[in-house]
Amino acid sequence: MTDTSTRPQRRRRGEYAKTEATRQAILDAALEVFAQSGYRAGSLREIATKVGMSEAGLLHHFRNKVALLEAVLERRDDRARETVPIESEDGAAVLRGLVQLAAHNASLPGVVELYCTLSAEATSPDHPAHDYFIRRYEYTRGNIARAFGHLAVEGRLKAGMTPERAAVTIIAMMDGLQVQWLYDRDVVDMAEELRNLFTPFVDIDWDPAPMPTVELDAEPDAALDAEPAR
Repeated sequence: MTDTSTRPQRRRRGEYAKTEATRQAILDAALEVFAQSGYRAGSLREIATKVGMSEAGLLHHFRNKVALLEAVLERRDDRARETVPIESEDGAAVLRGLVQLAAHNASLPGVVELYCTLSAEATSPDHPAHDYFIRRYEYTRGNIARAFGHLAVEGRLKAGMTPERAAVTIIAMMDGLQVQWLYDRDVVDMAEELRNLFTPFVDIDWDPAPMPTVELDAEPDAALDAEPAR
């Protein structure tokens, strides 16, 4: 008699992998659509079409448009944290990570476009991402201020600058550089400009070693099967 005890488990693993691959393709397509059209104008039908499925098939994976937006934003933040040790006790490592993230974002224009588009749209209190951006700015500002606080204790923060002011300034610089870069990518080097902007108020040694590349988002795979198994 043939032992078939492991077949259902293998099949479940295969189905899970296929489902996860489809979810990732949907997230990639949603990122592209939201970046190009904005959240309000970007439609679930357009996203579904990009991955070769129906709108009903997409809703099998994400219950509604808000849930899809939340998943896209969470994915972006998870991948960014792989690059920036934002909660590190080493303040210099946090700043180096921010420069590294700026360099890597230059290879992901869709991510930059999405962030810039949504952060502007979400200033409206009724936007689904409004609370997300409030939390994100508070979290980022707090952790960058803490990084500068560690540098201040080490005597590396220049006179006249406080950790809180430095954090607000750096976030403003990063957001502004992204907008300028989207308009002219040949003129603006986000990483280099950010590194230069740190110089007037903090004293750190920039790591000369090559920065490791973190693979973030890939283009949607049109070859994925469209509809989930019923």
